[in-house]
Amino acid sequence: MKTKTLVVALLMAVGTSIMLSSCATKERAISRLENFSYELRDHSAYYDLEDWKKAGEKFLDIRKEISKHELEYTSEQKARIGQLEGKCAGYMSKGAKEGIFDKIKGFGTELNGIIKGILNAVTE
Repeated sequence: MKTKTLVVALLMAVGTSIMLSSCATKERAISRLENFSYELRDHSAYYDLEDWKKAGEKFLDIRKEISKHELEYTSEQKARIGQLEGKCAGYMSKGAKEGIFDKIKGFGTELNGIIKGILNAVTE
């Protein structure tokens, strides 16, 4: 009888441990997404092409982690995830757009310099 009680107690402890671990893991995924949104908000204006590649990979990794727990999230958690994903997408599109315009402006300035150089060389 004592052995049966010990086995039941052990199984309950293992089950509780697994449930708590799963809860911590699904919460960690939301925390990672939130931290990533802060990272994009604060630093994406300075990202180069390699940084954007890493950011895209990190976002996909976080999404993969979240999707593993998709059925475990409450409606409130799903709404929070959607809000954070929207923020990340907004920061990513804004940063990518601004990065492209900066490159175009930089190229335009360089092109303007080339034309001036050619004109100066021709008129000398």
